[in-house]
Amino acid sequence: MDEGTALSNTLTQSSIKSLPLIHQGKVRDIYDIDANTMLLIATDRLSAFDVILPTPIQGKGAILTEIANFWFEKLGHIVPNHLTGIDPDTVVSDATEKAQLGKRALVVKKLKPLPIEAIVRGYLAGSGWKEYKVSGTVCGISLPAGLQEASKLPQPIFTPSSKAAVGDHDENITLERCAALLGKELAEKVEQVSLRLYQEAAEYALTKGIIIADTKFEFGLDAAGELYLIDEVLTPDSSRFWPADQYQVGKNPPSFDKQYVRDWLESSGWDKRPPAPVLPAEVAAKTSEKYHEAYTKLTGKNLVI
Repeated sequence: MDEGTALSNTLTQSSIKSLPLIHQGKVRDIYDIDANTMLLIATDRLSAFDVILPTPIQGKGAILTEIANFWFEKLGHIVPNHLTGIDPDTVVSDATEKAQLGKRALVVKKLKPLPIEAIVRGYLAGSGWKEYKVSGTVCGISLPAGLQEASKLPQPIFTPSSKAAVGDHDENITLERCAALLGKELAEKVEQVSLRLYQEAAEYALTKGIIIADTKFEFGLDAAGELYLIDEVLTPDSSRFWPADQYQVGKNPPSFDKQYVRDWLESSGWDKRPPAPVLPAEVAAKTSEKYHEAYTKLTGKNLVI
């Protein structure tokens, strides 16, 4: 950890020297443990428009991990997930390295990630709304005329995207392209599982005052070809959460996710190419509050980090 990271009680980049670094994503650092397991550390980095921002968000990594764990348990009857139950503290011995783990780290199964992001949309928002205004479609799927921004869709739709390298933009792909990438049978299974995960989660979240407008799932395969839910699930980073009591068709509702940051960036004049601007302190603090609020509403607990 650099000095600035330690002083601010945020982790922008992990440093686990006792394990090989496999991959550094937009938010997560992944370390190799053995042939079957990996150490996954959710940092406090924030990305928007596929660009990593220079400003970390206090407590974000731990909150993302705890929200994902909540959903992994709740939705485990639908599809198995990558959790192993192994305590991350048992895979490192150095005190400086242990200090970087806490509630932000997981030991997970080593699986083969699928080359797509499984996106499910239940409401018309973001890039989907922009496309619909032009063509009446979302990711090429025709929708009824007359829908407004934030309209609930007649039924949730599966709109996969390709996975881009860090710094590049993910691209929406057709269901046909998805089938070409995965094979027809696996593509259909991913679609069915994704829609079921979304529907169960959305129904539960609504009872807690949160509308899940859309979300992104990622999947992997084990050596036997069994499908697993991996990465994070139904967090404010991978989903658009709206407060149900402020929902109004025709308006983009205030949200519990990165939309607060996205809206500020949209108004800042930034061209969405690296480097991203530094967030004002109040925007970073408000974003941290939103992450905490989402966790508390969903789980009924307060997270002490």
